[in-house]
Amino acid sequence: MSHFPPILQPVAVSALALAAVYSLAIAAPPPPTAHGAQSPFYCDQKALTPAERTRHFEVLGPALVVKRKAVHELPDGYEFRFPADRETYQQLSEFVERERVCCPFFDITLRVTPENGPLWVRFTGRPGTKQFIQADAADWITPVG
Repeated sequence: MSHFPPILQPVAVSALALAAVYSLAIAAPPPPTAHGAQSPFYCDQKALTPAERTRHFEVLGPALVVKRKAVHELPDGYEFRFPADRETYQQLSEFVERERVCCPFFDITLRVTPENGPLWVRFTGRPGTKQFIQADAADWITPVG
C-alpha cells in the first residue's frame, strides 16, 4: 500500500476487500435446496390447495393439452407450441406457476415470441426429467394431429 498516499490507504484497502468478496460471490456455487439435496421426481400435489389442484389437473392441464400446436422432443425434456391469444397466455402462466410449486425439479421456460408469434413452454431439467414427463404426462407428449 506504500504507493498510495497515506490518506487514501484505508480507501484502497476497502476497495481491495470489496473486490475480493465480490469475486468470491460470483464464483460461489448456487446454494443447495432447503434440504441440501435435489427434490425427488414426483408431483407434490399437497403443495397445492384442493381448489388449486382441481383447477390445475382437471381444468388447466386438459385445456392446454387440447390447445397444443406442436410438441418438440428435447434431449432433456419437451417443448410445446401454443397459439398467441390472451386466454392461452393466462392459462399457461397460471399452469407454470403451479407446476413450479408441485414439481420443483422442472426447469420451466415460458417464451413469448415477437410479432404476436406463438407461445412456447419448455419443461426440462436434470437427468431423469424427460423420463418423468414420459411417465406422468403422456397426454402432453402425444403427437399433435
